Amino acid sequence: MNPLTRHRKLLENKKVERWYSNVKARSQVTSDTYLRNFGLWLEYLNLDPESVILLARDNFEEFKGMVSDQIRRMEAKGTMGSSISTSIKALISYLKFYNVVVRLGINIKNEGRNLNAERERIPAKEELAKILRVATLRERVAISLMAFSGLRPEVFGNIDGTDGLTLGDIPDLSIDHGKIEFKTVPVQISIRPELSKIRTRYFTFMGPEGSEYLKEYLETRIESGEKLTANSPVILPVEKQSLEKKNVFLMTTLMLRRIKVTILKSGFDWRPYIFRVYFGTNLDMAESKGKISHPWRQFIMGHKGDIEETYTKREGITDEGRGQYTNCLKFLETEDRGISEKQHEDEINAVKIMMLKLAGYTDEEIEKQGMLDMDISDLVKKFDEKRSRSMNNGNSQKVISFKEVETYIEQGWEYVRDFPGNKAIVKLPL
Repeated sequence: MNPLTRHRKLLENKKVERWYSNVKARSQVTSDTYLRNFGLWLEYLNLDPESVILLARDNFEEFKGMVSDQIRRMEAKGTMGSSISTSIKALISYLKFYNVVVRLGINIKNEGRNLNAERERIPAKEELAKILRVATLRERVAISLMAFSGLRPEVFGNIDGTDGLTLGDIPDLSIDHGKIEFKTVPVQISIRPELSKIRTRYFTFMGPEGSEYLKEYLETRIESGEKLTANSPVILPVEKQSLEKKNVFLMTTLMLRRIKVTILKSGFDWRPYIFRVYFGTNLDMAESKGKISHPWRQFIMGHKGDIEETYTKREGITDEGRGQYTNCLKFLETEDRGISEKQHEDEINAVKIMMLKLAGYTDEEIEKQGMLDMDISDLVKKFDEKRSRSMNNGNSQKVISFKEVETYIEQGWEYVRDFPGNKAIVKLPL
């Protein structure tokens, strides 16, 4: 039996129901996770919702001992420390709701480490491409929204399928005579506060590859007779959910299950969340190469950062974000478009070499001084220095009128000393 279904009966207890409703007011996902873990801890300790409060309040030492013993049993079975730590939060939350504040002070091995995630590598582009080829149209769009746009799975549809991403959340999308059109690409995707983990609105983007998958999927739905509106879900519920629950939106757990099957069919064993990790990791690479600023990287990942307080007030902020995201496409998409990163760097270096040789630098000087690794402002200084030396016939010093000193200093020359006749000697820096 599904663990959540098994523990639903706990909601018949008024104390549990009140606590659950309080947690749910902030997050449906957290409330269901807490209910499941709370039920497990009651089973571990062989207690009920009332007796666990009494024991923790009136006999803390015994309560702590029972919890400690169970933690050691879980460690011995190989349960990850991070999983143990997460599960016990539900028990502590329940007790705190009834004014029983416990400070267990129990150390948990590897509590702050997710060992599975540490051992997990992200897919290479070729591997992601293979998974996308194996996926159905629906799963292909879901994977693309995670890998190319960084969406959390819960954004497609919440845990019970009552809310999720709609076509109205994609302002660049329009439907014209049964055809999907995008006003501009990359396409903007707006995430409403109800679907956002940080509980504030933010937006991200989807490039040409993901947009093509979305277009194909939606047009297939139109051809099947579905009438799409702004309120239509971006991703339809899976058939089983649609028949049994009658909910409009995708249930997160069912979609993740389908994605996992697709991953296994492709010959891999990643968890579905790896696609959001793929997005974040490749944005890190893009940031390291100056393609996207850190605040924008944080923002389109749906993290709290520097932009969320001001983005709605800043004129043109969407286009700024779209430009930064566009710079990252070569790191994200599996289909090569335009020139590669290496080709781009080669072209830039060719221009640098031409400029430096025009100034008089030799290949040996360029390589020895690492000039190709310099930024443009430093190269311009090198260019001006070399040209100045050439114009001065190779002499490093020059006699100028005293009134010209300021101009030469601004050009990078250094003052040496006065010279008879209201003149001065300046020199080029070494």
